[in-house]
Amino acid sequence: MTSDLVTYFPLRKARVHEVYGPGSLSFAAVAAAQAGGDVFWIRERWRPEILNPIGLSAYVDPSKFLIAQVKDQAEGLAVMEDALRDGHLSLVVMELGEPLGLTEGRRLQLAAKAGKTIGLCRIPEGMGSNAAETRWHCTPVFDRDDSTLQRWEITKNKSGTLGVWHVRWNTTSRRLNVVSPALK
Repeated sequence: MTSDLVTYFPLRKARVHEVYGPGSLSFAAVAAAQAGGDVFWIRERWRPEILNPIGLSAYVDPSKFLIAQVKDQAEGLAVMEDALRDGHLSLVVMELGEPLGLTEGRRLQLAAKAGKTIGLCRIPEGMGSNAAETRWHCTPVFDRDDSTLQRWEITKNKSGTLGVWHVRWNTTSRRLNVVSPALK
């Protein structure tokens, strides 16, 4: 059963969600734009790629980003838990490289609930946590006229409803538009 994307996006506050796939960075950027306010992005310092907030300026004002580079995933989870619980951020994103256990996932959910903050974990494929509220698979769709076309699919949802949408980011209005696959 597929329902309206607005039922699931913007992401539900006070919960932690997961995203994977080649379009996961775009998904996180759109989530940041939709959340409004400040974004805290946590990543392990060993990662070879660099996150540059200016590269995400089509989605969010770069001055709204705070990036933390942590020693390892354990330190990152502790930082994420504190940031979620604090309640002064709109979105906390963490890039995970290892599986997230149920206990760690539950701790993040409780922290997000306490701080009324949205949490988002960027995960490798096949590595989700049972504690996640939703899990999204995001892939770009080839369109020679528009590089922002994506296919978003909910592959896990605690409410039980799954769905697939083709979406396009409108840079001018900073809005996410749902488009028909036939009209891409």
